[in-house]
Amino acid sequence: MLKKTIVATSLVSALFAQTASEYNKEQMEAFANEKKQFHIYQDSQDKKFKEYMKVQEVVFQKYKEEVGVLWKRPKMSTKTKWVAYSKDKKTRTDVDFLNETIVVETIALSLDRAKEKLQGALEKIVTVDNKTFSNTDPLEQRLSKIKKPFDIVDEEPDSEPILSNMIFENQPTKKDVKNYVEQNIKNSTIEIASSDIIEEAKVYSIEIHMPKDALVKKSKQYYNDVKKQALRQKLPISLVFAIMHSESSFNPRARSYVPAYGLMQIVPRTAGIDAYRYLYKRKKLVSSSYLYNSKNNITIGTAYIHILYYRYFRNIKNLQSRLYCTIAAYNTGSGNIAWAFVKKHSMDEAAPIINTMTSQEVYNKLIKDLRYKESKRYLQKVSKRMVTYYKIYGS
Repeated sequence: MLKKTIVATSLVSALFAQTASEYNKEQMEAFANEKKQFHIYQDSQDKKFKEYMKVQEVVFQKYKEEVGVLWKRPKMSTKTKWVAYSKDKKTRTDVDFLNETIVVETIALSLDRAKEKLQGALEKIVTVDNKTFSNTDPLEQRLSKIKKPFDIVDEEPDSEPILSNMIFENQPTKKDVKNYVEQNIKNSTIEIASSDIIEEAKVYSIEIHMPKDALVKKSKQYYNDVKKQALRQKLPISLVFAIMHSESSFNPRARSYVPAYGLMQIVPRTAGIDAYRYLYKRKKLVSSSYLYNSKNNITIGTAYIHILYYRYFRNIKNLQSRLYCTIAAYNTGSGNIAWAFVKKHSMDEAAPIINTMTSQEVYNKLIKDLRYKESKRYLQKVSKRMVTYYKIYGS
């Protein structure tokens, strides 16, 4: 009887071991399959998005060529500059968030006509909200007509102010705006130059400096959203503001060549996919319009910082060292952080080496051995700006 019991117990144990082994195998296969499916999806989405962006780039370049018919230097928006043209493209505004200046230019045949056009353009640029601009700007209208991939997440920008709260202390009245325009555009403040393209016409321009505290005032516009998402993602508020400042100088219409969009310069097919999946458990691409909505941009941006800090660099034990790696990776990617330490794109190999170093040594190593000068400067800028925003917001 005992012999039978022992045999039966051994049989059950063997069966259980086999079942557990098979279960683990199935789990690993399921995980590998899920990973494979994600990469297939990502490749598919990447292809669709690249095709969509290719069409966008064609429209963008065509518009730029049309501008070049009138202007020797066809300015376009960048990370820190918001450039807008009138429908006839003969008047343009160049808002430089980094240097806190507004330049308005127009091509006209007389000073009186030029003054009228300059005043109209300045009045519009200091009062237009984000949503209205998206719905009325000639280039944005063309881009909006391009058919988007069917499963892309899209949303209109909200009606947040773009410039008014950097210029005025309170919501401006029509009288406030009129006084501001008249004060800044006078015959004596208008510069005149010959047009390099249109005979007999001249280029009339004015340059206006924003208030000295314009960027700080602009940052306060986003405080509630930054605080909410920073707490949600367990991040310092000062870190989010420092990255936002370094990425766009708080330009909600920021667009880089990558392309990346909005306040935190989100690249849809990389950080956008990762962050959206982490937040909503769905594999989706987000549109440029979605990212021009500042609430969305801050939500996606802080989620991506969380992924870097708590996932990609989770094996770095010193929290300050991990922070430095996270800051640099936001600019250059986690693979390039590993490369600075082991000349390979492997954090599994880099983390043990990083853990033998002090945080100051890690910082110095990144400044010395990051592959790109831009990334080195980025780490320096964000680290310094964190101190500034900690003094302003206290965390």
